Amino acid sequence: MARTLIVEADGGSRGNPGPAGYGAVVLDPETGEALAEAAEFIGTATNNVAEYKGLVAGLRAAHALDPQACVQVRMDSKLVVEQMSGRWQIKHPDMKPLAAEARSVFPPGRVTYEWIPRAQNKHADRLANEAMDAGKIGKQWEPGNSTAALATAAAPARSAAARAADEAVESAEAADAAPSAPAAGWGAPDLGPPATFVLLRHGETALTPEKRFSGSGGTDPELSAAGRRQAEATAAALAARGSIQAVVSSPLRRCRETAQAVAARLGLEVRIEEGLRETDFGAWEGLTFAEVRERFPEDLDAWLGSARVAPTGGGESFASVARRVAVARDKLLARYAGKTVLLVTHVTPVKTLVRLALGAPPESLFRMELSAASLSAVAYFSDGNASVRLLNDTSHLR
Repeated sequence: MARTLIVEADGGSRGNPGPAGYGAVVLDPETGEALAEAAEFIGTATNNVAEYKGLVAGLRAAHALDPQACVQVRMDSKLVVEQMSGRWQIKHPDMKPLAAEARSVFPPGRVTYEWIPRAQNKHADRLANEAMDAGKIGKQWEPGNSTAALATAAAPARSAAARAADEAVESAEAADAAPSAPAAGWGAPDLGPPATFVLLRHGETALTPEKRFSGSGGTDPELSAAGRRQAEATAAALAARGSIQAVVSSPLRRCRETAQAVAARLGLEVRIEEGLRETDFGAWEGLTFAEVRERFPEDLDAWLGSARVAPTGGGESFASVARRVAVARDKLLARYAGKTVLLVTHVTPVKTLVRLALGAPPESLFRMELSAASLSAVAYFSDGNASVRLLNDTSHLR
């Protein structure tokens, strides 16, 4: 199966036309890690030419990492996305050769394009601004001086005048583009019903109220009396809603018990999916956060600082968990296309599915609250897009 890479690209011009530069970043789709960056000051050019050059640079960076990869391009330029997707014609003489160059990097069918809001394209925007800043003092962008990966949240916003100029050029060129097929939006073809995963965190165990690490490498505890009550309350609520068509569970006991309570009420069987098990927390299993901080302070700091660091004693990193959860997700999407499925799983898999649906960075795992027996939901559409519809709902427990 071909590897997937994400390319985010942007370009800017201070004058339009004026001093211009582009930026592009190649990301790991599971961890959000930046695998490669590219940026360049290109002299005087229009905003759209700079955006196309950023696209080409991003695709070439992805090709250098893996020539066999499938690439998902994300840009905040509606014009570039629509033209490269084949929905709008390319008439501008400066952009035709750049579009042809972009298409030549990977074989047809291996690259898809998605429009994203400017606020979600901060990394590439920051790189483009770094390139223009370097050009302003007669230099070129140097990778070693880049702070884009660290400071995207604080990336300088373009001025209102610059944004207006960008939008005016895109609007004018879009009007001249003569769409060759209906544009995405209200006029797009019906994609059919999405596959909807209702994500249920298992009920409480004896370890839950004490907030102890309880993963797939520990004692595999059963539900407590409180946890069984939570499972029954959830089962009653889901039965009343009547939309669940299948039940899939993590192999761990607390999830199987929760899933069985729901499945019995719905008249369904429970299917086990190994990829939905909780993280293996290694030597931290059964310990509280404070106990881990006391015994393994350096390991804990490293783990909090990087999705690629595993817990002490051979546990799993969040990057590893994300990879297997994504594999399980894709397997279940193929099996349950267009259906509503209850996935009974754990904190990390639920948060990971939500994170991946949002395209959020790994550190977002630490910024979500997920209560025992809570419900979340993600809808997956046939065009590859996802929509988070619910997070940490506990109304059925009250």
